[in-house]
Amino acid sequence: MSDRTMTRQVLLFISALSLSSVHGQVSYSIPEEMAKGSLVGNIAQDLGLDIKRLKSGKARIYTGDSAEYIELNKERGVLLIKERIDREALCGQTTPCAVHLQITLEDPIEFYSVTVEIHDINDNAPSFKKNEMKFRISESAMVGAKFVLERAMDLDVGVNGLQSYLLKPTDNFLLKLQNQPDGSKKVEMVLQKPLDREKQEHLFLTLTAMDGGDPPLSGTMQIEITVLDANDNAPVFTQEMYKATITENAPKGTVLSTVSASDADDGFNGRISYSITNTLDDVPEIFEINEDSGIVVLSGHIDYEKARHYEIHVQASDDGGLTDSCKINVEVVDTNDNKPSINIMSKTTAISENAEPGTVVTIINVQDPDSGDNGRVQCSINENIPFAMKLTSNTFFTIVTDSDLDRERAPEYNISVTCSDEGVPSLSSSVTLTLQISDVNDNAPLFERSSYEAYIIENNTPGLSIFTVKARDADWNQNARVSYILEESSVNGVPVSSYVSVSADSGVVHSVRSFDYEQIRDFQFRVKAQDGGSPPLSSNVTVKIMIQDQNDNAPQVLYPVQTSSSLVAEMVPRSADVGYLVTKVVAVDVDSGQNAWLSYKLQKATDRALFEVGLQNGEIRTIRQVNDKDAVKQRLTVVVGDNGQPSRSATVNVNVAVADSFPEVISEFTDFTHDKDYNDNLTFYLVLALAVVSFLFITCLVVIISVKIYRWRQSRTLYHSNLPVIPYYPPRYADTLGTGTLQHVYNYEVCRTTDSRKSDCKFVRPCSQNVLIKDPSSTGTMQRMQSEKNILDEPDSPLEVCYL
Repeated sequence: MSDRTMTRQVLLFISALSLSSVHGQVSYSIPEEMAKGSLVGNIAQDLGLDIKRLKSGKARIYTGDSAEYIELNKERGVLLIKERIDREALCGQTTPCAVHLQITLEDPIEFYSVTVEIHDINDNAPSFKKNEMKFRISESAMVGAKFVLERAMDLDVGVNGLQSYLLKPTDNFLLKLQNQPDGSKKVEMVLQKPLDREKQEHLFLTLTAMDGGDPPLSGTMQIEITVLDANDNAPVFTQEMYKATITENAPKGTVLSTVSASDADDGFNGRISYSITNTLDDVPEIFEINEDSGIVVLSGHIDYEKARHYEIHVQASDDGGLTDSCKINVEVVDTNDNKPSINIMSKTTAISENAEPGTVVTIINVQDPDSGDNGRVQCSINENIPFAMKLTSNTFFTIVTDSDLDRERAPEYNISVTCSDEGVPSLSSSVTLTLQISDVNDNAPLFERSSYEAYIIENNTPGLSIFTVKARDADWNQNARVSYILEESSVNGVPVSSYVSVSADSGVVHSVRSFDYEQIRDFQFRVKAQDGGSPPLSSNVTVKIMIQDQNDNAPQVLYPVQTSSSLVAEMVPRSADVGYLVTKVVAVDVDSGQNAWLSYKLQKATDRALFEVGLQNGEIRTIRQVNDKDAVKQRLTVVVGDNGQPSRSATVNVNVAVADSFPEVISEFTDFTHDKDYNDNLTFYLVLALAVVSFLFITCLVVIISVKIYRWRQSRTLYHSNLPVIPYYPPRYADTLGTGTLQHVYNYEVCRTTDSRKSDCKFVRPCSQNVLIKDPSSTGTMQRMQSEKNILDEPDSPLEVCYL
């Protein structure tokens, strides 16, 4: 491998590029045919990059075509051979031969250009397209006659390419090399000694081609010469060089040129045939010549991007074996047949909305293989977006932010990149990049209204939902998640949190207590809406709660004053006329609005035909003339009602005395007072008696039903029992009033037969169930006491009890 030892030259220059990108260039030189995995160069060291940066920046190689000969090892930071490189297949005869690639990094975006020059090694020997050439030469050929030989082909270049030819033997012919303008050599065999067919009809020569490699390689071709009878005139072309032009993509059969040669001989010796003698290139596959007419036509496909110039070598031969040659220089005219190729080298899929103007979004490489105006490319992006495209080098463009971004205005951008060449007609290509704008917390929540007012009816249930505050945040996701907070404040010295609460998630305002319109009619507080960003943003709003009145208060009578200790009466003289103002009932209602609108009605009156009450003002007036037949004592019941729903009312009794003197009033109303007390006491006792009787009736029903159930259960128990019955005699009762032993003994016996289902109860003597005992501490009042005693102490006893 000494001949393939890699000599590596590193030329490194790094220039800072604007718009936050870096552009550097590194060059390496390596021989062709290196093995897979061979080291090309330490790119990390040569670019001054850390290996960690290669990993974090997702370093990758962009070559611009499908062939990838070199790969990047990010673990070691080196460039390695990925595929065997054949310089001849890669570049042909072009020198120097190089592989161009770019290395791109992300976050931030950087790219570097790398050129790897491929040096030729002597791995190809010179060769001839034909292994043998045959000539028919007249023996009359003049000394100095020239015969064009096929040139050898060597794919190597430089010193490793074709260097010299050797012709053996040299008895009759010498080898002559003639330099061509394109640097190649025309190989001719020159007759130096006349031929003599009679002496030697066939000659055999060997042409050897050698390169300049170390060691040198060579190739040979055999030459067979048949000596003919005399043909003393060779064909002669009218021109040594022809020129022709043809546009690429021209159809097959297109005529390029017509060559012409003449021969002074007659007959077969003057008959000329034309042929193309190119052997080192693909000219015979692309062009063909009519061997009789010399018309050169297109037989293959021409692509300006592959070859811009062709040189066709044409030979004219007569039947006597004499030849002449010329060449046709063909210039290929470019047409605009290639669209610009847009390659995304590195791009960002998302960018923060607070990115500074000038931030690089993506790097684009644009190539057009056409030439001149056809290959000159202009690129642009769609308008009315906050981005701009800038040219960073001949084929590289960057897209950068041009102004401030706002995700709330546009959360996503579709950037259309269009590249057009300047050909006629122009060809263009386009690609669309989708860029997401990531959110930052730059918007505070905003309430739907600048302030809120809500109404709630008093006497509400605690926990009642009053209304909802709503705020919206233009941000996204967590930054738009709104929480509602009740700001601390006080209402009449009491924290507002004891009045209302706010749901943190929904913004629903609930009452904490039951409100009383008569104590508080309205209050206000502030609610803060705060988002979930970091740091959080917030705004607040004022909320006013208006408490609506409910008809929960009955009217209160202020006059006349109702007292139980004294009697107040209004005096009306018997001479009073119609409309006489007796008195005025004055009442108030602490409610408001229509709930406090009062109306007055006369409910009861001793004489309805004598008095009336004003519906609105409560004034009691006479509606007829007072006469002597009217009773002195007049009692009016006035109902004061409000206008609420439902209506509430209060009643007031008004005593009116129809009299002219005060003593008359005194005597009449003394009895009135006693009657009133009597009637009131009677009503009270009647109600009390009714309540007592009802209670006793219900108690008796419960006791009877309980005894029935108890007896039924005992009878069932006795029916299934075989135990004997033992009579039981209770002891004397003790006096519980502290006056000694009772003087009366209550004797009774219980008789039952064994296994009897029925009981008989005998009483010694009839006696009253109630005993009257005189209380010695009282003055003749007798106390009634009912004595009851359950004979049995145990609930399971089979005896029945008879109460005395």
